[in-house]
Amino acid sequence: MSNRYWISVAAIGVVALLAGVYVARMLTQPEVPSLESGTSLPQPRELPEFNLVDTHGTPATPATLRGHPTLVFFGFTHCPDVCPLTLSLLASVQKQAGKQDDKLAGLKVAIITVDPERDTPQQLGRYIASFGGDFIGLTGAPPEIVRATQAFGVAAARVELAGGDYTMDHSAAVFVLDSRARIVAVFTPPLAAAALTRDMGRLGPILNPSS
Repeated sequence: MSNRYWISVAAIGVVALLAGVYVARMLTQPEVPSLESGTSLPQPRELPEFNLVDTHGTPATPATLRGHPTLVFFGFTHCPDVCPLTLSLLASVQKQAGKQDDKLAGLKVAIITVDPERDTPQQLGRYIASFGGDFIGLTGAPPEIVRATQAFGVAAARVELAGGDYTMDHSAAVFVLDSRARIVAVFTPPLAAAALTRDMGRLGPILNPSS
């Protein structure tokens, strides 16, 4: 037989092999939960490195968020409405989800400031204490805040106000991290506590992957 015949046979074999690998991966890949409040990622996304500090001034990196599922929100303590409303809502979700599913009993809520000029560790610590949940507050040098926002794909910009004051425009999405600090889902406004709690229940099986 001609070489062309054997080349064709080999090509068909390679295509069949690749198709088999693809099908096998599809069959073994866990089902992506369908959410009311946002989107599940087809695959967990690792966070690039960033270097912040917590409310005690202790260095914090993505590794700080490992060991438990976490809801991450970007905001600032001088935010007049969206931030306190969202954090109050997340505190409620944290409490209700932990009651409904043992896998979510260790759920944390983390706020990463987009206003490091005013949000010192002490200021951020006082702020998160007012919400009554198990919160983590992270701040840091402006370049590191930029690295953190880029790691999550969050937009933030300073807006000057009359009289020399300023505010911050920023994304209001909530990111769901699994216990390995990988993004597994993103919640987008408008947000409702009941729907978020149900969604966290749907995500529960994938939030604590084996190491």
